Amino acid sequence: MPRDIKEPVGGDAGGQLADLADLILNVGRLVRARTPEGPQVVSLTETERQVMRIVDLYPGAAPSEIARRARLQRTNVSTALRNLEGKGMVSRAAVDGSGIAVCPTDRAASNLLVLRAAWAQELTVVLGDDLDAVRKCTHLLRHLEHRLTADDRGEP
Repeated sequence: MPRDIKEPVGGDAGGQLADLADLILNVGRLVRARTPEGPQVVSLTETERQVMRIVDLYPGAAPSEIARRARLQRTNVSTALRNLEGKGMVSRAAVDGSGIAVCPTDRAASNLLVLRAAWAQELTVVLGDDLDAVRKCTHLLRHLEHRLTADDRGEP
C-alpha cells in the first residue's frame, strides 16, 4: 500500500524540499510519457532536450555556456548540437571572431508549439481551470529553473 501522499516524508525544511524535488522529477517523467510522438514532433534524446531548453532560454548562447548552464559535459553538448543542427532545430553562427552563437530555428519553435499544446491539453484534463494555482506553481518552478541554470560565474 502506498504511503499517504498528503504528508511529506520529512517534517523539516530539508525533507519538504526533498519531497518537492522528488515530485518535480516524477511529474516531469509522467508528462514526458504523455508527450506526443509521430511526424508532427521532432524526436529528441534526453541530452538534446536539455540542450534545447537552454538554447530556448538563452538564444545566442555559446556551446560552452550551454554546457555550464545545463551542467553537461562539453563533448556531450557538442554531439547534441551536431544532432540538433542535423534535425533542423538549431543554427550556429560565428560571432566575435572565433565565438559561436547557438539559436533555435523556426522548426524548433514550431515543434515547441506542438508540444506545449499537447502538454496544456493533458494538464487541463488533470487540473481543470484552477489557473491561480497554476500561476503560483509556474512562478515557483520558473524561479527554480532560473536559479538552477544560472551561470556559475554570477551571470544571469
